[in-house]
Amino acid sequence: MQRVPAHRILTLSLLTPLSLLTLGTGAHAQTAAKLTPVKLATISPLSGSISNLGAQVRNGAQLAVNEYRAQFRTLGFDLSLVAFDDQADPATGTAAARKIAADRQVLAVVGALNSGVTIPASAALSASHLAVVNSGSTANQVTDRGLKNVSRIVPRDDAQGPAGAAFLTGTLKARRVYVLNDKTAYGEGLAGEVEKTLKARGVKVLANEGTEEKSDFSGVIAKIKLQRPDAIYFGGVYNQVGVFLSQLRGAGVTVPVVGGDGLDSPELARVAGAGATNVYYTTVSAPLSALPAARAFAGSYRKAFGSDPQGFAAFAYDAARVALQGVLNAAKANGGKVPSRTQVESAVRAGTYPGLLSGSVKFNAVGDRQSAKLYVMKLTGGKLSLSTSVNVTPRR
Repeated sequence: MQRVPAHRILTLSLLTPLSLLTLGTGAHAQTAAKLTPVKLATISPLSGSISNLGAQVRNGAQLAVNEYRAQFRTLGFDLSLVAFDDQADPATGTAAARKIAADRQVLAVVGALNSGVTIPASAALSASHLAVVNSGSTANQVTDRGLKNVSRIVPRDDAQGPAGAAFLTGTLKARRVYVLNDKTAYGEGLAGEVEKTLKARGVKVLANEGTEEKSDFSGVIAKIKLQRPDAIYFGGVYNQVGVFLSQLRGAGVTVPVVGGDGLDSPELARVAGAGATNVYYTTVSAPLSALPAARAFAGSYRKAFGSDPQGFAAFAYDAARVALQGVLNAAKANGGKVPSRTQVESAVRAGTYPGLLSGSVKFNAVGDRQSAKLYVMKLTGGKLSLSTSVNVTPRR
């Protein structure tokens, strides 16, 4: 997925129950002093309009760190998580990446959330050979650059876009589609894939219009009403698309609106209000109800953070487990000593990771997951339900 502002560095010790994070006192504290510190870092938007999604990434990764801490202690390592706020801004995310690279105790990174941040931030980490396991960025460029340090556990835009287009033509029977995008790497990439697939299927694409508008969509809606599409596709994020939906329905346009995983937030229904109906979106992050193994995870999440997890938390948890298992594999191959970042980078890419919430993970040569699922969600009357799921594989 793709995308906002406040504090620079946050550690989860401020948000996680003390019983989960403290190593104890007395003899335990003395033992901890002899451990070698190693860290997992996260990069995600922890402030701003999509901070709820960024917090899900951080919290999911923290649960994985909590679970893996004992295994790291047996090797003499003191594992912790450091969370960085990228504000959904490429420059801020890149600055965070440089701070992470400078901290030699960080051996792997989960993030960023938004493709527009992940692309420059992961490039900034490449020279340091810091392994990045991404849990939410779908832009093709994330892995098409061939960086050895970047792997992801979610499908690409060239899988998600065609799946959205197939839903438009197959389930919704749309023959005339108006396409919008938010002029970001995420939105433009997704809309472009949708447009290409629709045209290949003989569907008339009335427009592929980019807009950075956040509050007044009257001009866009006037053009849509003139074109009379069967459906609308919007490659964007919920805070923008929600406002568009509210104004679109208020203008009397009732046709289906389809989007990507940028709409995957409970906030969409709140922002859209009465406009939150006849809306569909593909998402790389499954609803927890679609993940049989997620019940225990959801209980742990509620206990630790006092709220319900979303799919983005589950996938960040899986990404963190991949990263941490990669560190352990590299350490064991290094004779039980702290591995180098290059060793972790190689171990993460080469590993096989069974038993994750989202199933088994193995990466191809460029770091894409070899097989994954996409989910199509339906929002009607403000109520969300699973419409269908689709198996996808990367094109390369």
